[in-house]
Amino acid sequence: MGAAPAIVVNGPIRHHIGMNMQLGALGQGTRANASIGRAVRLVMRNVGGAKPGGTERSTLGTPMKYTLSFAEWEERSPWEPMHVEKGFDPDDSVVTVFPATSGPQLMVDQTARTARALTGILGLTMAAVGNPRTPTGHVLFVVCPEHADTIWRDRWTKQQVRDYILEVTSMPLRDRLATPDASGIEPSQFGPDGPTEEQLDKLYSKFRAPEFIHMVVAGSEAGKFSAVLGGWASSPVSRKIENIP
Repeated sequence: MGAAPAIVVNGPIRHHIGMNMQLGALGQGTRANASIGRAVRLVMRNVGGAKPGGTERSTLGTPMKYTLSFAEWEERSPWEPMHVEKGFDPDDSVVTVFPATSGPQLMVDQTARTARALTGILGLTMAAVGNPRTPTGHVLFVVCPEHADTIWRDRWTKQQVRDYILEVTSMPLRDRLATPDASGIEPSQFGPDGPTEEQLDKLYSKFRAPEFIHMVVAGSEAGKFSAVLGGWASSPVSRKIENIP
C-alpha cells in the first residue's frame, strides 16, 4: 500500500479551527481536516520529493496519501485522550503523526454486550493486519463512541483493552512459522537449526507490547463500526502546537 501520515489532533485547537471528530471523521466534507492533510502532502511532495516514480514507490498506494487528518472526540471518550497518555497536559494542543500503511480497516460488532466479548472480536480483527502469521508494529485503533460505551460499561481501562488484545492475538510460535504453503516468521531467525521445541510452544502476540496499540475515540454517535490503521517501520511522533493565534 505504501506508508502515509495519519494525523491526529488533540486539545483546544480542535474546536478553534473547526476539525471534525464526529460523523464521518475519517472522511470528506470538513475543510480543516482536508486542508491539514493536503498541506502535509504538498510539503512531502514539493520539498521532500515524494513523487510517484521517484522516492514515492508504493506498490498500490492509498487514498491516505491525499489526506488523512482528524481530531479525537475527547469529550465523548470515557478515557484519557491520547495526548494526555503521552505526557501532555489536558489543555495542550497536540498533533500526533502516525505512519499508516494500511486501513482504515473496518471492525464491526453490533451484538457484543460486554467489554470482553467486544474487545475479543476487535482484537481478532487486528490479528489480520499485514500478515496474519507475522507480528506487526504500531497500530492506530479508532474506537467509535458506541463501542467505547460498551467497553466502559464494564469499566475497562485502555490498559485492560490493550492487554486483552495481546492475549487474543497470541498463538504458539509453531503457528506463526513460514511453511511451504504459507509465509510467516522464518525459522532461520532462531539459528541454523531453527527454534527449539520449547520456543515452538511459546506464545507470541501480534503486538510487541501494549503501548504499540494507540487508542482514540472518534466517529458518529450511532453505529458500531470502529477501525484500525496498520503502522510501518517508524513510530508515531507527538508534538505540542505552539503560538496558537
